[in-house]
Amino acid sequence: MIDETFDDYLDDQGNIKIRGNKTLIDFVDKHSADNGDDLAYRYIDYSRERDGEYHELTWRQFGVRLRAVAARLQQVTVPNDRVAILAPQGLGYVVSLFAAVYAGNIAVPLFDPEEQGHTDRLRAVLADCAPAAILTAGSAATGVRKFFRHLPAAQRPRIIAVEAIPDTVGASWARPNIDIDSVAYLQYTSGSTRTPVGVEITHRAVGTNLLQMIDAIGVTERSRGVTWLPLYHDMGLLCVILPTVGGGFITIMSPNAFVRRPYRWIKELAAASDGAGTFAAAPNFAFEHAAARGKPKPGAELDLSNVIGLINGSEPVSVSSMKKFNEAFVPYGLSETAIKPCYGMAEATLFVSATRSQDKARVIYVDRAELNLGRMVEVPEDVDHAVAQVSCGYVARSQWAVIVDPQQCVERRDGEVGEIWLHGENMGTGYWGRPEETRATFRARLAARQPDGSHAEGIPQDASWMRTGDFGAFVDGELYITGRVKDLVIVDGRNHYPQDLEYSAQEASTALRPGFVAAFSVPANELPEQVVGTSADAEDTSEQLVIVAERNTGSSKVEPAPVADTVRAAIARRHGVTVRDVLLVPAGSIPRTSSGKIARRACRSAYLEGTLRGGYQQQAFPDSAHAWESETVVAG
Repeated sequence: MIDETFDDYLDDQGNIKIRGNKTLIDFVDKHSADNGDDLAYRYIDYSRERDGEYHELTWRQFGVRLRAVAARLQQVTVPNDRVAILAPQGLGYVVSLFAAVYAGNIAVPLFDPEEQGHTDRLRAVLADCAPAAILTAGSAATGVRKFFRHLPAAQRPRIIAVEAIPDTVGASWARPNIDIDSVAYLQYTSGSTRTPVGVEITHRAVGTNLLQMIDAIGVTERSRGVTWLPLYHDMGLLCVILPTVGGGFITIMSPNAFVRRPYRWIKELAAASDGAGTFAAAPNFAFEHAAARGKPKPGAELDLSNVIGLINGSEPVSVSSMKKFNEAFVPYGLSETAIKPCYGMAEATLFVSATRSQDKARVIYVDRAELNLGRMVEVPEDVDHAVAQVSCGYVARSQWAVIVDPQQCVERRDGEVGEIWLHGENMGTGYWGRPEETRATFRARLAARQPDGSHAEGIPQDASWMRTGDFGAFVDGELYITGRVKDLVIVDGRNHYPQDLEYSAQEASTALRPGFVAAFSVPANELPEQVVGTSADAEDTSEQLVIVAERNTGSSKVEPAPVADTVRAAIARRHGVTVRDVLLVPAGSIPRTSSGKIARRACRSAYLEGTLRGGYQQQAFPDSAHAWESETVVAG
């Protein structure tokens, strides 16, 4: 953190406090002035060279470039205008993000419209935020202009190719009139069946959240990051903003570069001659993919002893994925404490909780029936009704999380499942242009706290809380995520967590692609004719369980009936519930969110519409995660 230490950001109570009301502009300016010759960002371009072409920016160069772009923006926008970034992964994207902030605008990190499957989501987001200007790269400018061609000329935003702006333009830059509580950018949620919403992230929120990450992971001024995550996703975005507050430079590559050859990511994590610690963040599937296809060639040297933390987040953490990754890379010096299961969301800027730097990821096994009743009751791992639960560690410093009865708004005891509510200065201030949704989500009030051991201790009684929509529980001080409130499957009056049903299904047959299974319920009278035939009862509204699963590699010609019978038997035995329909679909059929999670509600809608049958490829808010996973099949 330049010449400051983490303790400089703590108040007398040990809570995070950004002194001097510093904005992102202040943090970058200090780097540019004090560490101008130090490397800030490195991008490895694998599009033309197998071993990659290295492009780098020092802090001084970075400051010059973003001032030039910011000055150009100030010529064509007014303060608080939204500026969308529609550009491919690269250093130009990072410059664009900060330039929008330096101009006094509100940045909206998005993606290149040339990426397949993005059109619907991109149009919805742009209509919501109404940008006055678009920052892009010269290589993408033609596609961006084409994207807006349907609009009347007067309604089209100004489109600016950042590399075409000379450095000399920066001489006219004027520091904007913003403060720590100004909105720095809008982070659009991934969306499933609804239009994505933009979370308003202030300078205070992003600065606090970065300090929380630094504290939890153990980042120092010499630590280096490595990311291939898309820069429009909250986890990828925070990775590239982090060097402005703490740590050394960060190395960026594209998602496709990782998917095609995951060893590229592993190699960049390896120890360098200076011995600086490295860190990264990735969704769960990336760990399994790297374990399967990212190991070095026999005899190759690889030293991962310097890896200080690998955040595993954005989708449910799998015990088997962590085990496979450790088995693959512990022989190369990786510490068994390196993988850090975490919990976070866009509404909290990103980071909420993490496994401590010195701890191994904790896994407990709980009774399935008790879990479905809302209680975490530990049982031995080897009993039939045991369900693995991966801890997401301890809630970050200066972040508060409570487990709440969502109907009564009363805090629940440790070991009891409820909705997770959050409070802290890292929280977004609301949803852009959506006051009613903001009040419902960000302005919740606790009706009652636990008299002893409340997790709301130190927070005023009338404080506002953010409702996450996630179910979770505290066990021995650690936070466990059990599922989404809206995804809960209720069949025959009993609750079932969809990820538990999905795991049982994929474990039952190798014909199912791991991680690409969706479980949900539908009313019996809405089941398709292929399932109920002519005996459908129009008045039968009982909920029926449906499993949709993508076929695994090499299983495209496997007969579906025997697979369905195997899945039904496994779920009946483990869960005591009948699966009404098991539908096998080709790889790429199940919609995903931008963080790689199964979009169950979108999948359910597609199932009811009939578009999942016949090999239809989903286009309902697909994203780069969808693209990475489709690439995974090709890469195999």
